[in-house]
Amino acid sequence: MRQTTRHLSLGAAFLIISLVFGLVGYRFAGWGWLESIYMVIITIFGVGYGEVQETTPAVKIFTITLILAGCSAYVYIAGAFINWLTEGQLQRALGKRKMAHGIHQLKNHTIVCGYGRIGSTVTKELNDAGKPFVIIEKKPSLVNEIEELGYLCVHGDATEEDVLLEAGLQRAHTLATVLPDDAINVFIVLTARNLISHLNIITRGNHPSSEPKLLQAGADRVLLPEHICAERIAHIIIKPSTRELLEYDLNDPLFLESLTEIGLELEEIPLTKDSPFTGASLGDLEAREKGAFLVIAIRKKSGEMITKPSLETCLEAGDILIVMGHLGMVPQFIRKTPIKRKFSYSGLKLG
Repeated sequence: MRQTTRHLSLGAAFLIISLVFGLVGYRFAGWGWLESIYMVIITIFGVGYGEVQETTPAVKIFTITLILAGCSAYVYIAGAFINWLTEGQLQRALGKRKMAHGIHQLKNHTIVCGYGRIGSTVTKELNDAGKPFVIIEKKPSLVNEIEELGYLCVHGDATEEDVLLEAGLQRAHTLATVLPDDAINVFIVLTARNLISHLNIITRGNHPSSEPKLLQAGADRVLLPEHICAERIAHIIIKPSTRELLEYDLNDPLFLESLTEIGLELEEIPLTKDSPFTGASLGDLEAREKGAFLVIAIRKKSGEMITKPSLETCLEAGDILIVMGHLGMVPQFIRKTPIKRKFSYSGLKLG
């Protein structure tokens, strides 16, 4: 395609040079500007009018040369233009065939309906994780963007059965519809559920009132972006160290939600100077509770985050313990009787 465009550019440049060459030549022969321009046009484009002045043999030879140069230039341009059209159509046809073949090879993949703000983020995460997926998008401009990224894509309306089947719905594991219109999401969920009863369907809900409708239509899970964002903001405010640990050290921002589903929770325990745990070792602390909880990280007063701390780690005032335990059990642990600590100074043991 680039080579064809280059040929078009060369042909146009050659034609312009021929026009300028003819104009200069007739002016050199003593013709006026208007007469020279008129003669160049009727000569190169073969209109067929007669000469505006009597011509000498030298002018006739020059005119013959100009005819050959000009005709060659626009014939070359016409050929390059036709080649550009046919090559573009051929490339589009081959691209669609390659796209269809790639989709046909997929199994247990994810179909993402909509490539907006949320859809683009979802597909990027899937791509980074090496998970196969197909995007269904209706807008041509977004389809071009998707193809430039090298993603598999079906151009069409996800509410239509043929489009869903073209994306390999019968072989897919999950369908995620993340369009900003709840009514369209409901229709897509209904269509997909009627086609494949065992399909895992995740959908975006833009209004809380739409959640029961989406579930009734057949969605397995409905996610409300605004609620998720609000919960994350609140969690960052309430438990900033825990969120930092999960997002930057464990590299898993969805870990908190997963813990809740299996009956676990994380709690932050700030150690003050008067805290009953200040001065104890981590081993003493965990031994006393007999495995009722697990300290997964300690944020030191200096800001350092220690993940997987050893049992010999000494707890100091200003530390923040990040503790994992069963739902409702961690607060009970905090309220229990202080542990007994031992200190030694120059061989003298106190306790």
